[in-house]
Amino acid sequence: MTHILGLTGSIGMGKSTVAQMFRDLNVPVFDADATVHALQGPNGALLPAIEAAFPGTTGPAGVDRSALRDRIFHDPDARRRLESIVHPAVATERQRFLATHADAPLVVLDVPLLFETGGDSRCDSVAVVTADPAVQRARVLARPGMTEAVFAAILATQLPDSEKRTRARHLIHTDTTLAATQAQVAALVACMGPREGG
Repeated sequence: MTHILGLTGSIGMGKSTVAQMFRDLNVPVFDADATVHALQGPNGALLPAIEAAFPGTTGPAGVDRSALRDRIFHDPDARRRLESIVHPAVATERQRFLATHADAPLVVLDVPLLFETGGDSRCDSVAVVTADPAVQRARVLARPGMTEAVFAAILATQLPDSEKRTRARHLIHTDTTLAATQAQVAALVACMGPREGG
């Protein structure tokens, strides 16, 4: 029986790096963000519905992410309207992924807003990628175009790291060396990957 591990973490915690570490150990990983990008990219399946709901936010290159972000960032109703378009499509892709890897002892669902969207209820356990707040802040503010205001606005949409940690069964710390983080991931895979029945 496949063990479904939810992988989440706030912005700048190193979740994408950790997800790649699972892939490097041959663990199938469902990347919710990448799925959304594909659905909203050139010829993406969601373009007609998004254009109908938010005229002028799509084109030949797919969704104009900055234009769409401007439309929904401070408008909860618009955000919910977008989510009602995107979430069902992502759920369909997730089910396809799980069916494809039904024989794997361990799969990872890499979902940034796992707790916020109730996705943890679909997982057997959850691993939270975490780091010291000062490390997180330095990483995020080093990104091109990032400002304190944007960082604060993003954090406001995410469950606080402290709460995520209390709700997780596993913690993966990234405010250490890459090798130390890899060792944490390898230990996690070793303890749950080979077991039958999770």
